[in-house]
Amino acid sequence: MGELPLTLEGEGRQRILAAAEKLFSDKAFDAVSMNAIALQAGISKANIYHYFPNKDALYLAVLRAASRNLRKLLNDAVDAHGTVVDVLRHFARCHLQALLDRPELVRLVWRELLEKGAPRAREFAEQGFADVFSALVAVLESGQARGELRADFNPALVATLMLGANVFFFQSRDILRHYPAVGFADDPAGYDAGIVEILLRGMIPESSADTVRA
Repeated sequence: MGELPLTLEGEGRQRILAAAEKLFSDKAFDAVSMNAIALQAGISKANIYHYFPNKDALYLAVLRAASRNLRKLLNDAVDAHGTVVDVLRHFARCHLQALLDRPELVRLVWRELLEKGAPRAREFAEQGFADVFSALVAVLESGQARGELRADFNPALVATLMLGANVFFFQSRDILRHYPAVGFADDPAGYDAGIVEILLRGMIPESSADTVRA
């Protein structure tokens, strides 16, 4: 395949990032060569080195781009809504849709975590994923401070439950379709609405809450 012309500086970088994301997710980091990325992107290997000094730098750039996209989803939710409750509903729905829209990226992250363990996990956190998590925790804390949310829960725990529920749905919905009583496998927006409502309201009726706490 001939090299495609790069009409814009940013276009070339985005083409390389898209090609790298796909190949890293399909084959894992160690199995992907810079030659393969160049071929997938339709450019020369020399053009890749114009933007990225080595494969590691390219890999980290893919992660940073992903974390920036997630942070933008949260920022957009905050900008669009006045209440923390509405921010949470908006972000949960958009976060899950982002996972479903870019399955290659999600596979990349989980493949590397499973194969490389703690070193890769720290790398992911440092490339911006921890920042997204901290920003979500800050949204929950602001809800507590403004009296919109109860003050007696751990915001980091709730952030973990929200994000974890979406990741589980992404990974499991093909099998969920075959479970009895599951009607939400093909309704991600409805799934997220239900998850957020459970987190907001809890599962215990108000009349029973004092008895259970005792």
